[in-house]
Amino acid sequence: MGELVNAPTDDVFALVEGRRGHFAFESGHHGDRWLDLETLCARPRRFAPLVANLARRISPYHVDAVCGPLTEGAFVALMVASELDVEFAYADRIPHPERDALFAVEYRLPPALRSRVRGKRVAIVNDVISAGSAVRGAFSDLEACGAHIVAVGALLVLGSAMATFAAETHVALEALSAQPHNIWLPSACPLCAAGVPLDTLATR
Repeated sequence: MGELVNAPTDDVFALVEGRRGHFAFESGHHGDRWLDLETLCARPRRFAPLVANLARRISPYHVDAVCGPLTEGAFVALMVASELDVEFAYADRIPHPERDALFAVEYRLPPALRSRVRGKRVAIVNDVISAGSAVRGAFSDLEACGAHIVAVGALLVLGSAMATFAAETHVALEALSAQPHNIWLPSACPLCAAGVPLDTLATR
């Protein structure tokens, strides 16, 4: 497992708009910082050097393919796959609004790509990871496809949840930078307890 470095995150944050408040994330957790990750890819050339650095971190794992969860993670994964000159796959997002649980969103590879990752050494690449809902979903489906997941990569990791997941699943975690991150179960959220309303415009 590569060492997570704590500087500099400014390169990532300079490319992404964000704000503080009370938010519900895709994973079902609550937190106090929101990043508009859709803005990351607005100027691809600006973050190309970060992608190249991430590709260099993943290169020692000799992957056959890179998989990214839609939406923004797949864009980063595609660029990393291009840098490494390996195959690219993506996992589509399948929400289940009827489920009242953590990590209720699924991610699945499209039918045409499922056989292409079977038996392959695959790295899952995302843009920014916090609780890791998209990575966990892609990981589960890649395993169902028969892929051998050897690494997870990201431009930025927030908090410790993904490091714990990587250790539990025995895969390497490679990120350009890491920062602390406040994230809570809804039942333990101090902002809920204080009566702070959720920002429903940002909530995914």
